[in-house]
Amino acid sequence: MNLCNLEALVPQYVRQFEAYIPSPPDDELQQMFGCSRLIRMNNNENPLGPPPAAAAFLQSFDPALVSRYPSGDCRPLRARLADYLGVTPSQVILGNGANEVIAFVIKAFCQQGDNIVTADRTFAVYEWIARFSGVDARLAPLNDFGFDEEGLLARVDSRTKLVFICNPNNPTGTWWSRDRLIRFMERLGPNHIVVLDEAYAEFMDQPDYPDGISLLSRFPNLIIFRTFSKMYALAGLRIGYLVGTEQVTDIVRKTAIVYSVNTLAQSAALAALGDQTFITATRSLVQEGQQMLAAQCAELKLPILTSDCNFAMIKLPFSDTLAYRLLMQQGYMVRTMTGFRFPGWIRVSIAGREAMQGFCTALSRLVHSRTDQSPLAKVYGVF
Repeated sequence: MNLCNLEALVPQYVRQFEAYIPSPPDDELQQMFGCSRLIRMNNNENPLGPPPAAAAFLQSFDPALVSRYPSGDCRPLRARLADYLGVTPSQVILGNGANEVIAFVIKAFCQQGDNIVTADRTFAVYEWIARFSGVDARLAPLNDFGFDEEGLLARVDSRTKLVFICNPNNPTGTWWSRDRLIRFMERLGPNHIVVLDEAYAEFMDQPDYPDGISLLSRFPNLIIFRTFSKMYALAGLRIGYLVGTEQVTDIVRKTAIVYSVNTLAQSAALAALGDQTFITATRSLVQEGQQMLAAQCAELKLPILTSDCNFAMIKLPFSDTLAYRLLMQQGYMVRTMTGFRFPGWIRVSIAGREAMQGFCTALSRLVHSRTDQSPLAKVYGVF
């Protein structure tokens, strides 16, 4: 039998890339770590579930619709989004989650020899998609846990097509004000496109947080990403979108995949969009959870990064991977951050009050077991 010559067939930049390995299903994890229940606090999901109108739609969904293809260009949802955002439908492109939308933009503007510029510790998918597309990713270090405009500008050259800014930043929660964003856009100039990722925009309750869409008329080289996964709790349906000028979206649409957003996702997003009562309730839940975490970390003398977002980062005095295993044994799943270039940190998604109380207790137990010689410490004898 002739063997396939993969060495010759696979591009070097693909061979050098390591695949992302998702976590196993909950039942497997519970068996692995010996916990009777598992509270996921690793993916920044909304614990309230979808808004009421979206939940009602999902419960009443007609299975007969499954045999039909969805709207190929999400026309009804695009029209509703355009009205809600104050743009035209042609300025909106939807995709199967934000990851697909990122790929649309990189494919539309970049070829081998080009580069993108972003931060070294931000949402990793910008870098990943660029690298496995054969496009160089130039990374500027964060400054005080936030995007550094000087570092970004220093890495821009004539082959830079895209500059990705996550605002607010995942995982640190830091953000640029409207004035700071405008200054950066003016300094960068019109020969590069700025992709402003506002996945967590709906969580922000700050007067000087910028609405990127409102700046499109001033900066036509701006693209804004948003998602229904975070605030609107539709992560399992995978639906995100971008907004730009018509000239820009006409280009991106050439690389967009039609029919990639399923019927269920489109209709649920239509039902969820703009539910201000739900947004207010989620913000209240997040604020309470952030306060609980901050108080617990102050008591334990642990550095913490909090924000308006539905996650926080905590610095531990020991290995984050060890903390992950021991917290899993107590039924709490967090995100280890060594792989995201924050060794010793964990990212914790905000959950409901009972789950947050339980996590704070588990975190306290874990930290004290590291520092004292109580019987509890002997239970965690792996330290």
